[in-house]
Amino acid sequence: MSEIIVVGAGISGSVIARHLAEQGKKVSIWERRPHIAGNLYDHIHESGIRVQDYGPHIFHTQNAELYHYLARFGQWEPFKLKCMVYMNGRFTPSPFNYQTIDDYFVAEKAAEIKSHLEADYPGRDKVTIVEMLKSNDPVVKEYAEFLFNNDYSLYTAKQWGISPAEIDISVLSRVPVLLSYNTGYFDDPIQMMPKNGFTAVIQNILDHKNITVNLNTDALDHLAIDTDRGIITVDGEVIKHPVIYTGALDELLNYRFGRLPYRSLRFEWETAECDSIQPAPVVAYPQAPDYTRITEYNKLPVQPPRGVTVYAREYSVFSNQEQHYEPYYPIPTIQNAQLYSLYRNAVSHIPNLYLCGRLADYKYYNIDQALEKALMLCRELD
Repeated sequence: MSEIIVVGAGISGSVIARHLAEQGKKVSIWERRPHIAGNLYDHIHESGIRVQDYGPHIFHTQNAELYHYLARFGQWEPFKLKCMVYMNGRFTPSPFNYQTIDDYFVAEKAAEIKSHLEADYPGRDKVTIVEMLKSNDPVVKEYAEFLFNNDYSLYTAKQWGISPAEIDISVLSRVPVLLSYNTGYFDDPIQMMPKNGFTAVIQNILDHKNITVNLNTDALDHLAIDTDRGIITVDGEVIKHPVIYTGALDELLNYRFGRLPYRSLRFEWETAECDSIQPAPVVAYPQAPDYTRITEYNKLPVQPPRGVTVYAREYSVFSNQEQHYEPYYPIPTIQNAQLYSLYRNAVSHIPNLYLCGRLADYKYYNIDQALEKALMLCRELD
């Protein structure tokens, strides 16, 4: 048996495995899926367009050290993601900005809204919809209610499958309203895409003589946790060496306290014989009856025109293993946080079990956040 077991070949497990391998330790990765890279997995479609199988991912960060780490394992190119919303019959920038005001209001009313926003939030370049809804200025509040009723509330309800009132307020605050004509979904100074795709980067991270990757291998067919004795067994044998687990924590303990709810995504893939179907790579459709957004992959990043485009409609659903709906997004409610704490506390006394990643931590992570957490655990393992 290898010295160390890492469960999961996504970015978290791969980075930790590489760190341990560079220390001279033998590492065995067990990955349930038939491929590496987790939800970052991408491949070349038959049209020649690179697509991301689990939805759009872009690396963006304020931490240059994280970019320098990834730059060891592949070439990266600058890429600023452009997103839009299709609302009330027209496309408008996302995050919403002053162009959005111009798009939906006559010039006199638009000027009034902008002046009231600047008076209510002096010196600010962005504001959250939550702040705007609580504003004492009736003009600001009216505009906030327009955005909330036509976008935020509709999209949130579809995305999370529960009413906005039940969602942690941080979710509604994730996408701000810009107090300018600035565009761009992220404002991080570093925004990049890998030249040869994310899968190639992960493959290079895993390319080490001390790492063995086992695909189509469900760790839970072999690994068991005995919380009473504080031990881990593999095929019935007690093991003392570290086990790094990046999967869902409730599943590891056989749902002892009940299932931690996750949202998942279902994709409908389509090909059209044209160069473009929408003006941005990612467009949200809050008023569509069922799907949440469409990603057009020849724009992510921009790829040579081929007279064909490949795009995917995304439908938000509850995670369901029987229907192969992978857990994507932890649902951020107070009740779910309390349930997660039960699971975390149940394994906290097992000295050789290490948890890392969005599923194990039950947190929504961007790529840089997942990488940062993995590198933190690497230092802990030294």
